[in-house]
Amino acid sequence: MTTTLDEQYYSSLLELQQLDFALVELTLFLDTHPNDMQALQQFNQLAQQRQQCAHAFELRYGPLLQFGHSYSKFPWQWSQSPWPWQV
Repeated sequence: MTTTLDEQYYSSLLELQQLDFALVELTLFLDTHPNDMQALQQFNQLAQQRQQCAHAFELRYGPLLQFGHSYSKFPWQWSQSPWPWQV
């Protein structure tokens, strides 16, 4: 089953990708600068923002992750495409 995607889908997915990129970069920075309070605060802020963004995305479009990391509505959504990595 293929779902029709709207502009908001792509916009939300892009926001998640941008947050993920920033979180990876901050993780690498914090690995070498563990006492940088400003970077740590920014990391925690972006982690919270990413969690909220992912939750909103999943409520509207279905799960982002498998193996119990994301909930599914009824009926089982994981069989519906496209999956986030396919777009």
